[in-house]
Amino acid sequence: MTTIGFIGSGQIGATVARLAIGVGYDVVMSNSRGPDTLNGVIAALGPRASAATAAEAAARADYVLVAVPLKNYPQVPVAELAGKIVMDADNYYPARDGHIVALDQNEATTSGLLQEHLPQSQVVKAFNHIFWKHLGSQGLPSDAPRRRALVIAGDDIEANKWVSGFIDEIGFDVVDAGPLADSWRIERDTPGYGPNLTAKEMTAKLAEAVRGVDGNPIWSP
Repeated sequence: MTTIGFIGSGQIGATVARLAIGVGYDVVMSNSRGPDTLNGVIAALGPRASAATAAEAAARADYVLVAVPLKNYPQVPVAELAGKIVMDADNYYPARDGHIVALDQNEATTSGLLQEHLPQSQVVKAFNHIFWKHLGSQGLPSDAPRRRALVIAGDDIEANKWVSGFIDEIGFDVVDAGPLADSWRIERDTPGYGPNLTAKEMTAKLAEAVRGVDGNPIWSP
């Protein structure tokens, strides 16, 4: 049975885990506080879920979702994720994460930072721009009108293909924003971040996105 591991078991992590179980996956959950603090999450998810440390979850999983405060990305296990597809749902909140100069100066992307941290993994940006309650309730069959689209971005074709297939399985269309270098187009406060959009509408919003102009940072210190 295919297992998805979760580094971070908050609202997005637990919601994706529930959706994954619903389409036939096993899940292994972890957080920064240890598996003993996840009893409630595991009870809610049912018998196809288990709890572990972050390193154990990474090692046991076939695929992984990272959904942690961005400031904690350096704590994501590295060796255990080598060769694996890693979905990245992180967002940059300077008030929470502290200022990260490379992001403030438009020299990096949030998912690009995780990819640098995980040089032997295939990082794909996913699930960062949808409210967790909407993620859990707005999935539709593939032939439904106005099916909501979620955005991915990544540098590995096969990894992008797998993540796109998984997102389709749980009820959403997919728009590929391109490589990780272009994943800023769906970071916080861009036109596509938040609203319920079809694939056609989301594609237009990605094209409308504007990064800092004339070297001005998106986030001012």
